[in-house]
Formats: sequence, structure tokens, C-alpha cells
Amino acid sequence: MPSFDIVSQVDQQELDNAVNNVRKEVETRYDFRNVTTVIDLNKKDKKINVLTGDEMKIKALKEMLAANCAKRKVDPKFLEWGKVEPTSKGQVKAEVKIVEGISKDMAKKIVKLIKDKGLKVQPSIQDEQVRVTGKKIDDLQEVIQMLKTTDLDLPLQYVNMKS
Repeated sequence: MPSFDIVSQVDQQELDNAVNNVRKEVETRYDFRNVTTVIDLNKKDKKINVLTGDEMKIKALKEMLAANCAKRKVDPKFLEWGKVEPTSKGQVKAEVKIVEGISKDMAKKIVKLIKDKGLKVQPSIQDEQVRVTGKKIDDLQEVIQMLKTTDLDLPLQYVNMKS
């Protein structure tokens, strides 16, 4: 029986490349000259720690990171920016969480959308992903197209298509 999985995963290598590109861009930008700026990607904790001179520079880093992620085909929706906090040395820091996986509430919403479509497919929630099975591959492809056109505020990928 044909099936596929709906997941929300970030490509770690592409995210690493985007962070490195931002570091290089910071070194060459005039407005960051003579300002200590640190961008640290922690793959294990799924966080990016940012430290720089002031809130304007944090805003610039946010835009640069989003642009570089988009260039690398990493959806900027994966990045959840935390509160900007002052440090003891007069700088500001922020923590960026890398959000992966489909929450239970979002999975239920996706299952409801698929069932409301009225196709002969069976969606089921499995941990942080949703598996969809059906008799016809055309029905599965129709589910994918429907989800691509629906704005869920969550970047989705469609993997493990088996026929």
C-alpha cells in the first residue's frame, strides 16, 4: 500500500553553511567594524547563540540569517528568536532555537485537514511525524499539493514515498 511521511526537519549541514556565511558577511560589513560579534551554532542543543553590540545589530543579524537560510533552502520558520538580553559588558545577546518536529496539536490539525479533503487515505500520527497511506498514489500526491497550499506556519517535508 503506497504511503509517505510528513515531517518537519532542518538540514543541519545547510544551516551550518548559512551560519558560516553570516559570520563571513559580518567580518566584511562596515556597521559591524570594531564590534565583537559572535554567532555560535550548537547542533546538539539545537540552538544558535548570538552576541553583538546593540539591538540594531541583532536585527541586522536576524535579517542576514534569514536571507542566508533562504538561499540555502532552509526555511527561516525553523528559527525561533528568543528575547534580546543585555550582558555585563554592555553588549546584547539572543538565543535562537531551531524548531524541529511536528507538535501533537499541529499533527491533529494536519490529520483533520487531510480527512476533511474526503480522499481515500489514512493519516496516522507517529511521534513527531504524520504517515499517510492510501491505495492510489494520485490521492497521496493530492494530499501533498493540498498541504503545500495550506499555510500552517510550519515548514513541512514529504519523505519516504513508497509505492
